[in-house]
Amino acid sequence: MNRRDFLATAAAVPAILNVQTETGFTSLFDGETLNGWHIERGPESAFYVDDGCIVGSPSAEFPAWLRTDRQYENFDFRCEFFVQGWTSGGVYFHAPQHGRTMWVGKQVKIFHQQEDTPMSNSMGSIFPVIAPRQVEVRNRGQWNQMRILSDWPSLRVWVNDVLVQDINMETHPELKHRLRSGFIGLSTLNYPLRFRNLRIQELKGKEKWEILYQNPSDMEKWFISESSERAPARFDALGPVIRADGSGHLATKEKYRDFQLHLYVRGDRHHNGGILVRSAGQGLGGPSHYEIQLHDVEEAHYPTGSLYHFKRADYPRIEAGEWFLMQIIFQGKECLVRANGDTILEYDKLENLNEGHIELQAHRPGKWMEFKDIRIKRL
Repeated sequence: MNRRDFLATAAAVPAILNVQTETGFTSLFDGETLNGWHIERGPESAFYVDDGCIVGSPSAEFPAWLRTDRQYENFDFRCEFFVQGWTSGGVYFHAPQHGRTMWVGKQVKIFHQQEDTPMSNSMGSIFPVIAPRQVEVRNRGQWNQMRILSDWPSLRVWVNDVLVQDINMETHPELKHRLRSGFIGLSTLNYPLRFRNLRIQELKGKEKWEILYQNPSDMEKWFISESSERAPARFDALGPVIRADGSGHLATKEKYRDFQLHLYVRGDRHHNGGILVRSAGQGLGGPSHYEIQLHDVEEAHYPTGSLYHFKRADYPRIEAGEWFLMQIIFQGKECLVRANGDTILEYDKLENLNEGHIELQAHRPGKWMEFKDIRIKRL
């Protein structure tokens, strides 16, 4: 069946316009507009509303996706999706603001094929890493129901009332370090997938983050700890972004020993910088610190994510000028670094176990670095 025939057939199916019977659920779709949603990494034509459904158009090619305006942590999400013929797409959750959506966050795969042996890319998989318990899909011009119940550490997914995922995310190596809050999103890979009756019930949140920077008022939590006389450090608060240039360091006033640090980073091509942790708050001139390197040169001695002087990181999948999420975990003698959804460094021989400052480095004048949504959680 060609795309035109598919659209005609799907349009003939009566749409249920957000009739909700579940107590405590909030509609995510009004049946008429994309209010409350935002198209990411695609044209305005990528998603549209037709006959009470959200539809992916031929321009909704990878990496285009549609996301909620709000972010969610723990929730019970429900929707319906229509499958006829070859179909590929998915529902994102805990999706990041920037970066590799299905690796930093998670995706439940939508696929048309009814397979006897479930695989990590089957319908209902946590794509592309965890196969469903069984494959369940109605694929002959039929509506399907999906339910995602995420309440850390439990993750359960149902398709047509069949339990296809039942996971403890905290103990699963592929999921335990991924985001635990983020956007709900739709992906169609340019197939005309249709979605309706999208609704959500928020559950009690469990994460306790300390915001280090979200807007210029947060600069009161920082101080210039080091600045070169020849190229003075500049850390400009530009709305939600700290832009670093010159040579020097910006340090937190608070000290931290064991923590999980999340922040979005981007830099000029062949930038050079770093993030100091457990530092004395004196930049590179301080008596003791560890530095997580920021250097987008694959053949560099210490590229992005490396624990400078101690261990070289695997080079991450990042692009110059593009935002990516960095996750830095220090706990006792152990250090773990993730960039854009990949674990790129693990080290377990830290000797400095003292609490210290977090410092952002401006290292090379004219090679800017930017940071935003900086948050930390003590462990």
